[in-house]
Amino acid sequence: MLYALFWAAITSLVTGLFLLRYLHLHQHLSGDPPQEGPQKFHLGPTPRIGGIPILVGLTVGLVLLVLEHRVTEMTSRYLLLAALPVFGAGLAEDLSKRIPGLWRLLASFVSAGLGCWLLGATLHHLEIGGVDHLLATLPWLGVVFTIVAVGGLCHSLNLIDGYNGLAGGVGVIILAALGYVAFMVGDLQLLAYCLITIGATAGFLTWNFPRGLLFAGDGGAYLLGFMIGELSVALVVRNPQVTPWFPFTLVMYPVWETLFTIYRRRVLRGQAAGLPDALHLHQMVFGRLVRWMVGAREVRNLRRRNAMTAPYLWGMGLLTVIPAVLFWEYPVVLRVCCALFMFFYVWLYQRIVRFRSPRWLVFHGPENGSK
Repeated sequence: MLYALFWAAITSLVTGLFLLRYLHLHQHLSGDPPQEGPQKFHLGPTPRIGGIPILVGLTVGLVLLVLEHRVTEMTSRYLLLAALPVFGAGLAEDLSKRIPGLWRLLASFVSAGLGCWLLGATLHHLEIGGVDHLLATLPWLGVVFTIVAVGGLCHSLNLIDGYNGLAGGVGVIILAALGYVAFMVGDLQLLAYCLITIGATAGFLTWNFPRGLLFAGDGGAYLLGFMIGELSVALVVRNPQVTPWFPFTLVMYPVWETLFTIYRRRVLRGQAAGLPDALHLHQMVFGRLVRWMVGAREVRNLRRRNAMTAPYLWGMGLLTVIPAVLFWEYPVVLRVCCALFMFFYVWLYQRIVRFRSPRWLVFHGPENGSK
């Protein structure tokens, strides 16, 4: 499995290098214009097709696992087939910048539905009394819930993909936790899938963090979110001793970021939930916690400040990943952890927005940069 992980990483890395080497051939399609829109924080047009190296690395890793008889060929084919609609919709947006959000949402639901149909990855219990009884009485509700959950997770990973290494780093942390628990319960096939997804993502991250030479784009973020969602559901379905609250807790940071954003836009501001703004937590961290060379416009200073933002949010992810790994068999404990995280997130967001950030979280650099 480590052999497959290595080659998934190398393949992803080389594919990224190839895309950068021949950037002049596709930049007019793949380039993300600098400083265009409230969520852009980079200089120079940057290719946003990092999902291609991830997909290629993942495919090579799957082929090697099949050849080594670590996973079944049919399951691997179905996994890739199910991922194609959401990846394709994301890549189409990366190249054209014209795919409506609703279409991408529907594509994520199609991929999740294929996962339910082809892989049998459907949740039929959530360890919530009355809800479990309802799911047992009406099995189709489990299919609907799974489709919405996996499709929503794809969008959650895309939502936090704002700074170099952020979404990819969070994804690797979550996949490592999934792989650990898969190993603990003896599910080596799922462990293998986690490892090659980590490898493919790590190869891409070589070009994405810290310098931001290549962005994951919608295709990469959706693909990573889909893999995490499907592997999470499969882990619970195949191993009843793993509580569904384990994967729920793992992905609490991106999911709560999404739900809080919808609440903030729709309820507090009366705006459309899909309308972009510059008020996400990672943007607040960039503007008010990472104080390195504020006002500087040199590429090296902006790039360093950008890269310093991701570790803050990796830490946010670890706040739920660590307890999830420690208590993956105890749903009550994990529910408490989820509630505590939501409370901490809202408290921290309010403190940052009101310019009352905890001093121990502020990274102080030179007070002013050259204009």
